[in-house]
Amino acid sequence: MRINDLSAASWRKSTYSNQDGGACVEVSDDLTGAVPVRDSKHAHGPVITFPSDHWSAFIAAVKQGHLHA
Repeated sequence: MRINDLSAASWRKSTYSNQDGGACVEVSDDLTGAVPVRDSKHAHGPVITFPSDHWSAFIAAVKQGHLHA
């Protein structure tokens, strides 16, 4: 899925991001059907966009401990 204009997107940083600038992920929840994700240290860099249902399934799997580092 490709979204060309994210100028109106409201970004929020992951609660797991630290204040030292490391491991910072931001997502935008205000688009219908899509969830863009970016590195907050490179706000004008590339964005990966996931279908909303895929992002929800990923977050559910993380919360349930199904994904391991």
